[in-house]
Amino acid sequence: MNKNIIAIAIAAAGFIIGLAFLGSAIKNRNRADNTISVTGLGSNKFTSDLITWSGNFSRNSFELKSAYDELANDKKIIENYLVSKGIPKDKMVFSAVDIQKQFTYTNDSNGSSHQTFAGYQLSQTVSINSKEVAKIENLSRNITEIINLGIEFTSSPPNYFYTKLADVKQQMIADATKDAKQRAEKIAENSGSKLGHLKRATMGVTQITAPNSTEEYSYGGTFNTSSKDKEARITIKLEYEVD
Repeated sequence: MNKNIIAIAIAAAGFIIGLAFLGSAIKNRNRADNTISVTGLGSNKFTSDLITWSGNFSRNSFELKSAYDELANDKKIIENYLVSKGIPKDKMVFSAVDIQKQFTYTNDSNGSSHQTFAGYQLSQTVSINSKEVAKIENLSRNITEIINLGIEFTSSPPNYFYTKLADVKQQMIADATKDAKQRAEKIAENSGSKLGHLKRATMGVTQITAPNSTEEYSYGGTFNTSSKDKEARITIKLEYEVD
């Protein structure tokens, strides 16, 4: 008899404790759900103030010294040309000479492959970093003037950068945060609630694209360097308690 009473008492106590845990869980769940999560956007349009440009020139010859001498002469002509266009010598960076052996390949009547030495190809690159964006831009567009000097020259498209990007990011973060808070206040007001303490803030990655472009955003952030004019965007996610 006593054993039955003890068993009933233990079961009753367990039931009460279970109800207490259940009530606490429901209370905590409701408290956790009593929040507002909003995402704010900050954006900024700006024009690049730094440009980088490079071009490659090469010479071919069966004699290594002959190819090297011709390439050295080309380098001097290019240097003089750039100086005539207002580019200081200290802004020109010439790479080391790259030397490649060239071969031609043929198959004989038995299907065997043979290679024949076709000479040396020597190449070099000239690079320019400058804040005179318009000047270097114009230079890259008129590179046929170098080709007309008898030089085998290949120009790469310029890349554009902005040296004050850190300032732009700070302003965008401030704008995105303000935008998110205003959205949260509006939601709380419309639901008859009051915005409480900020629980969590999460910043997205910076996406920099050409204005009005169809470039896709990437998970790690996009950084367009092909457009002189750029548009940067960043998002801030805020989570508030609601009273």
